Amino acid sequence: MQLASLKARKVLTNPSGDQMTGWLIVVLIVVVVGAVFMTLYQGSITTIWNSIVSKITGLLS
Repeated sequence: MQLASLKARKVLTNPSGDQMTGWLIVVLIVVVVGAVFMTLYQGSITTIWNSIVSKITGLLS
């Protein structure tokens, strides 16, 4: 992961390199990390979301 981030940073800071490729690598890393995070913590996120929704509906009623 660190190696991929270093390569992406090198491509982004290299003025003669292809910056679009660098940005695509960064977006891909963010999407993969977000998907892993959502998969691992889906139960916790659902519990927190449901408690937030119930508090808001409790305040509205």
